[in-house]
Amino acid sequence: MATRRKPVRTTAQVKRVYEAPADSDGWRVLVDRLWPRGISKDAARIDLWLKDVSPSDALRRRVHADPSTWDSFVTDYAGELTRPPADAAVATLRAHIAQGPVTLLYAARDTARNNATALRTWLEKNP
Repeated sequence: MATRRKPVRTTAQVKRVYEAPADSDGWRVLVDRLWPRGISKDAARIDLWLKDVSPSDALRRRVHADPSTWDSFVTDYAGELTRPPADAAVATLRAHIAQGPVTLLYAARDTARNNATALRTWLEKNP
């Protein structure tokens, strides 16, 4: 009789840091370079702040100045994720994802176009 292997979780959920923490969040990882405005460290309940997995300051500023550059942002951000120091932060993130639930936290108002969503999509495409 063959044993069934438990599928390895290859991605994480995405949530705004301002939303209430939930037990289902698992390991809560802030993936923004800057600390979110107006929220205390206690209220945020962040387990890990991975600044190095966030987009570079120049890239972040470019997309904030002109949201129509989203597609090029995603491409350029993907390139950054494969270079130091982001690649080491990605390895840390993948290790946590393999161990259990992970929630990528971000502060942006846009729930569809934010670096956490771009990061999750990249992780799914690059297992």
